[in-house]
Amino acid sequence: MTRGEFIAHVEREQEALRSFLLSLCCGSKSDADDLAQDSLVKAYLSSAGYQDKGRFCSWLFKIAYNTFLNHKASVRTTETLDEARTLISPNATDGSFEHQKLYLALRTLPPKERSSITLYYLSGYDIKEIAAITDTSVDAVKKQLSRGRDKLKARLTL
Repeated sequence: MTRGEFIAHVEREQEALRSFLLSLCCGSKSDADDLAQDSLVKAYLSSAGYQDKGRFCSWLFKIAYNTFLNHKASVRTTETLDEARTLISPNATDGSFEHQKLYLALRTLPPKERSSITLYYLSGYDIKEIAAITDTSVDAVKKQLSRGRDKLKARLTL
């Protein structure tokens, strides 16, 4: 892949990548931006090995997902929405606070469940693609989605 091709792909997928990471980081724009930057650098350094067999976006999301997992210690999982509220700063969610309750609920999910929920519901990936991005089986993704949905439903209906 040439530098120009890489730039063209990134320009098309940059917003989707930022939205994905913003959800994984539970609305923390600074964390999402840091992870996006790290992911893009890793992707550029690996771009020579990119095979144009799959979607560039899936390849990029896989790099971003692994970057997120490597940094997950800084994104603490909480047990309750109240505990999540105490951990975030006032500017940690999107400016309109439109998704604040969802971000708080996502923060209560383990990273793998959060990733599956985010990829499936917010990014529109199918289960096979999620399995490829997260290096897990289709059955594992189904379980993560089921558990994540159940936990979100319980937390959002409180």
